[in-house]
Order: sequence, then C-alpha cells, then structure tokens
Amino acid sequence: MTHVVPADPQVLVTVKKKAQPSRSWAVLDSNGETTLLDVDKYAIMHRVNIHARDLRILDPLLSYPSTILGRDGAIVLNLEHIKAIITAEEVLLRDPSGEYVVPVVQELQRHLPVVNAINQGPEAIGQIDVEAADECVSPFEFRALEVALESICSFLAARTLELETAAYPALDELTSLISSRNLDRVRKLKSAMTRLTARVQKVRDALEQLLDDDDDMADLYLSRKLAASSPVSGSGAANWYAVSPTIGSKISKASRGSIATIHGDENDVEELEMLLEAYFMQIDGTLNKLTTLREYIDDTEDYINIQLDNHRNQLIQLELFLSSGSVCLSVYSLVAAIFGMNIPFTWNDNHGYVFKWVVIISGLLSALLFILIMSYARLKGLVGS
Repeated sequence: MTHVVPADPQVLVTVKKKAQPSRSWAVLDSNGETTLLDVDKYAIMHRVNIHARDLRILDPLLSYPSTILGRDGAIVLNLEHIKAIITAEEVLLRDPSGEYVVPVVQELQRHLPVVNAINQGPEAIGQIDVEAADECVSPFEFRALEVALESICSFLAARTLELETAAYPALDELTSLISSRNLDRVRKLKSAMTRLTARVQKVRDALEQLLDDDDDMADLYLSRKLAASSPVSGSGAANWYAVSPTIGSKISKASRGSIATIHGDENDVEELEMLLEAYFMQIDGTLNKLTTLREYIDDTEDYINIQLDNHRNQLIQLELFLSSGSVCLSVYSLVAAIFGMNIPFTWNDNHGYVFKWVVIISGLLSALLFILIMSYARLKGLVGS
C-alpha cells in the first residue's frame, strides 16, 4: 500500500537558509509499504542523518562517479538510474516515477517483507517460495542492495544484448556492401557502444573499488552496527529462521552465518563479499561482451580500410594507364601533325605515299612507348602484375 505524506514541518531547519527545491522520494520500509515524499534535502538529511556532501552525490544535475558509500547509518548508492539511500530499516529511492525506477520499486516491495512474513508463523511461510526463503536470511540492507545491483546489471545486460543484436548484422552487411548508408549506421552503433561501455565500466569500477577495501565493505553492515549499539539480545535475529522445520532445514546453515555476521567479528565481510563478487562477475561478463563487440568492429574497420586501399590503388593504376596512353597519343599526333602540315617542300612532290608509312610507323612507335612505360611501372611495383 502506498501513502503520500507532506513534508514534516518539524524537519525544517530553524536557521534561515536559501530555499531548496523539493524532490520526489519513495520510502520503503521492512514491510514493503511505500510512502511517497516530496521534500528538500534538509528533510532527507534529518531523516537518515547523513551529511550534505553525501546527499549531493545523488544530485542528477552534478556529475559524480558511480559509487557505493557506507556511512554511519546509511548506504549511499549512486549507480546508473538508481539513486538511493539504504538504512537498516528503510530504503529511500529518488525519483520513483522514473521509467527505469518503477520496476526497482516493485522488486523492493516484493523482496523486502519476506522476514516479516516468516515472523508471522507457518501459515505465512507456506506462501513463500524457496528463493524468498533463502533471501530472508540476509540483513535488510543487503536485500535492498541486491535488488538494486540486480536491476542495474540486468538493465545493462539487456542494453548490451540489444546492441549486439543490431551491431553484428550491420557489420556483416557493411562487409558485403560498402555504402554511405551502411557506414553511417555502423558509426551510430559504434558511438552507442562507446557510451554503453563507459556506463558498464563505471559500475564495474565501483564494485571493484568496494571489493578491494574490507573496511569499506564493513561500513555497509548497518544491521551489525545497529545490533552492536543496541542492548536488545539476539533472540530477534534467531526468529529469522527458527520458525518452521521445513524452511529451517534448508536455510538454517545460511541463517546461522547471517546471525554470526551480525553478532560476530566486525571485520567479517564474507557474506557481502560473496554478494558483490556475484554481481561483479555478471557486470564483468557484460563488459567482456562489449569488448568483444569492439574488437569485431575494429576488425571490420581494418577490413574496410584494406578494401578502400585496394580500390584506391586500382584507381591510381587506371590513372597511370590513361596518362601513359595520353603521352603516347600526343607523340603520335605530333608526328602526324608535322608531316601533315601544308608547307611547300620539294620532297613532297610525287611522295604522297610516304605519309601512309609515317602514320603506321608513328603508331607502332607510340604503342612501343606505351609498352615500355607499363613495363617500367610493373618493374617498380607501381601496377599489379
């Protein structure tokens, strides 16, 4: 069920400050219920107790790299179209009405209330599938983080598949027929691939940077920090799985691992590391597909350049043939013109038959000159054999 509430007037800062624009936020609690808020950044800062510089990371008007930050009581998530703040009890999702954000809200509504269904008893457990039972052993912030990462990785994988489906046939068509239309089509696909590769690389770098630092991963264990600072015993955590023998037999081992995560060593980040590595491998596979596509495009460009060079060489050879023929015809025309001029000479009298032999001999000499020029060009490798 979705509620729409106005901004809390007590949240407004008493010190007079410059008015801040309101933003749309969706708040999802552990029951999966969604509340829509239209508040400014100070209300969000008061609600989740984070600094303004951390909230500025989620501003779409500012260019910040993709990142996953763990703060005292919240996880700041800025990846692709998902800009969210995750606490140990709720998820704040920015611009929930966005085209690509609506499915994320629906997935959060489906995955977050699993633990509460188990706490309601065996009747509620019977309505939960095995996959949901496996998810219920994870802390709240990890389930929310997993939904966000799954959405981002699936979104980028789908965009990559669409690009591959359009690019490979276009490249094959360009190979068979080099035309302006096919070249322009491939150019647009290459630009789209470059932009998509940069987006995938940003997500991969964010996950890799987080995996390389155990302290950063430990900062994401919000439930463990909350349990460490709370005097409440661990009996509530035991209720996550000790409800039904059927579900308990399947997830008791993982449940004990999750409880150990909350109450055990503060430096134990194995559960989160496994979660991040799974999506790191998925996004790395997507990046490898784009890399393969880039190599295919580069190979196609090399082939096209070779074809164009070959055509250019053929044109140069044709130009050489025509130039050589023009030179020979010019020599032939010069000789014929000299002997064809109407100038009175004594040796022209009674020797009219000589002109025929002059024309024949000049033609043979011009043909011989053309053959000599072509032989020299072939000898120097200027024309093909």
